[in-house]
Amino acid sequence: MKSILLAAITGLLVLSACNQKQNASSESKKITIILQPFDDFPESYLKEVHKNLKTVYSSVKVAEKIPFPKGTWNHNKTRRRADASIAYLTNIAGKNQLVIGLTTKDISTSKDGKPDWGVFGLGYRPGKSCIASTFRLKGDKTGKLFKVAIHELGHTQGLPHCPEKNCFMRDAEGKDVLDEEHEFCDYCKTALIRHGWNLK
Repeated sequence: MKSILLAAITGLLVLSACNQKQNASSESKKITIILQPFDDFPESYLKEVHKNLKTVYSSVKVAEKIPFPKGTWNHNKTRRRADASIAYLTNIAGKNQLVIGLTTKDISTSKDGKPDWGVFGLGYRPGKSCIASTFRLKGDKTGKLFKVAIHELGHTQGLPHCPEKNCFMRDAEGKDVLDEEHEFCDYCKTALIRHGWNLK
């Protein structure tokens, strides 16, 4: 009887140690989202995006403003290249950090044979950084910017474009359909929850 009791206690201790180790491991892998404003980005916009992101992800921090790095202009120096900006942001991302650049300037990328396609934002799937801009947004710029930001952050977590009309991961296809997007669909929500997002 004593040996059975001892075995049971030993088993419980081993199980408890394993659970503690697993919890510590998952905590050490938790990603912190870094909001990286460029020096043109208004403080009021920054506060609003930070507040909105905190409703869906618990670990969000704001970095000091920085100038756009050299080498991010397009050929005519009329837009900032989103891909070059993302490359820079990826290089400054720390361990377990995901960086999103925020700007009011026009940004572009190469798409469908067009070398300088203006975009709301850009994020690679998966990735360590992304960028979002208010330049092409009409109406409630801060409310819409949150949707652009959450969309690009979703890409960095591996989410593709979504066919659901109301999902944040919908492909804008060059149009402003942000007023129609209200939440993540069940598929996208489940995928993000697996990444530790506290979505309801």
